[in-house]
Amino acid sequence: MKKKVFFSVILMMFSVSTAWACTNLIVGKKASVDGSVMCTYNCDGFGFSGSLFYSPSGRHDEGELIAVNGWGPVQEGRYVRQVDYTYNVVGLMNEKQVTIVETTFDGRLELVNREGLLDYFTLMRLALQRSSTAREAIQCMAELVEEYGYNSSGESITVCDPNEAWILEIVGKGKGRNGAVWVALRIPDDCICAHANLSRIRQFPMEKRGSYRSISSKSFKHLNRPEVECIYASDVVSFAREKGFFSGTDADFSFRDAYCPIDFENVRYADARVWSFFRHHTSQEEMDKYLPYLNGDFTEYDHLPLWIKPDAPLSMRDLQHDMRDHFEGTALDMTVDMTAGPWGMPIRPLPMHFKSSDGLDYFRERPIATQQSGFTMACQMRSWLPDDVGGVTWFNCDDANMVAYVPLYCCLTQVPDPFRPENNPRTEFSDKSAFWMNNWVANMVYPRYSMMIGDLRKAQNELEDYYFADQDSVLVAIDGMMPAQRQGYLNQKSIAYADRMMQRWDQLAKFLIVRYNDQIVRRVNDDGTFARWGHDTPGYDQQFIDAIGKTTGDRYKLREVIERRER
Repeated sequence: MKKKVFFSVILMMFSVSTAWACTNLIVGKKASVDGSVMCTYNCDGFGFSGSLFYSPSGRHDEGELIAVNGWGPVQEGRYVRQVDYTYNVVGLMNEKQVTIVETTFDGRLELVNREGLLDYFTLMRLALQRSSTAREAIQCMAELVEEYGYNSSGESITVCDPNEAWILEIVGKGKGRNGAVWVALRIPDDCICAHANLSRIRQFPMEKRGSYRSISSKSFKHLNRPEVECIYASDVVSFAREKGFFSGTDADFSFRDAYCPIDFENVRYADARVWSFFRHHTSQEEMDKYLPYLNGDFTEYDHLPLWIKPDAPLSMRDLQHDMRDHFEGTALDMTVDMTAGPWGMPIRPLPMHFKSSDGLDYFRERPIATQQSGFTMACQMRSWLPDDVGGVTWFNCDDANMVAYVPLYCCLTQVPDPFRPENNPRTEFSDKSAFWMNNWVANMVYPRYSMMIGDLRKAQNELEDYYFADQDSVLVAIDGMMPAQRQGYLNQKSIAYADRMMQRWDQLAKFLIVRYNDQIVRRVNDDGTFARWGHDTPGYDQQFIDAIGKTTGDRYKLREVIERRER
């Protein structure tokens, strides 16, 4: 009798995530300071509590099946064949340092095939369990959707290993059509890339006789040739013609324009995040020429570069800071007008649109960092180290801007308690939960952001400084260890790192309650203790004070001010 293993999404957050969810930033190995390939993931969507995925490695019996439920209704007979061996997966990185993360672009929703078996997240996890390189993962996902069908909308998927970074874009073929149309491009080693809920691939090189720069899905036998930089579904163009999405020559074909046409909303909510990331690492003047595009004027520019060469190599610390962005210092800065409230808050409530009492329509910005993140990760893959220590996922639950990234090694066989699914209930506060402890602090800071963020930054930097400083000692400690010893040591290190974060955040939460009680700021001694007497009253941010006069007239003006004006 065939053994049936149930494979379903541990976190059902994706069934409730918004269309404008998630951000990925990507760094090639020659664009990083130490030769790492790096990528990030803010997994955004209201209504779920984040936790860390884990599936152990293992050998499997011949004929073993995996029962796949995904996000739809449970149905009998929905199985995928198991493979002989599956890799250990921690978060979204496996024991070979292969990492797969995503953002949803939806695209043409008529191409969603609800009869398909595999949603994008199940597809990603299956590929992580079965692949030792990024190229293998791309082939694995292509073959799985061809055999079992794809039931999600459009996805941009980052696929990385210690040597390469790829961007793969995929969309289904509609009801009754198995498979999907897709294209994957290798990101140049000296470049950075990003995607954030809008298709990013436009033109790409087509396969030519005698050239292996690009191969179609019919030519996977050439997959591992190093000169291959593009892989695509053999019918990616012909299917677009069949559906009436495209009618030009192959050379003019744009995946984005065929399968995810742009409008003001998806550009402003999605590509603006890519623009802000690029602007951190290249000429601001050069990037600001795209502001008309972000404002809905597509006459001069109708896309951002797919990737750029940064002015200087990026560190993991740089990338973590990039994940905390709210367009600060740009024309879209969320902290400098009255919508930021009395204390410069870069957080905005949903919905994305709102209407004034006189019927005017407005929208809010959508930055990289956002309150509805379930979890955030920054993944580092290092080719010069053994896989078990080379692959590190810097992880935490909730808003990237408001948490400290905790390093977790890809060889883990024990998930640290604060990140375990059972310790992160969706509807009940728990001080054992990383998600709820982080939310406790974040939701104190949000309403009085400019007043309180300094204390959070102090705790955040204290932890991350410690974690980064400790990485060299980890490499020294494992030198000469056998693999089993290394695994045990790295398990305990990751657990200790998570525990340290929870203890510091508990301390921070209690400190904030005392210091900011009743809208004052209690004074702190040099040793960090509270002064017995004395407090400050910081008042509103200046832009809010200026807005008060513009919107309330004379109501709050002191009488002598009015009298001086009248004289």
